[in-house]
Amino acid sequence: MLRALLAAFGLVELLFPDKLVAAVTRLAYEDGDEMTAKPWVSTAARVEGATFLLVALVGLRGRCGGDDDEDE
Repeated sequence: MLRALLAAFGLVELLFPDKLVAAVTRLAYEDGDEMTAKPWVSTAARVEGATFLLVALVGLRGRCGGDDDEDE
């Protein structure tokens, strides 16, 4: 369940980094409307989202028995 949530969050962060950063800024600061993110923040959010998604998918693959390395 946690890996699925991590994958979902990673996908949202990968696809919509600017909207997510704006939403989190509004939640974290009292006057978040006046805050402006630096240009590199979107790229960093995309990288973080891709990393979350990759970690979650690798973990889910391991749980589902995706590796067929056994000799038959």
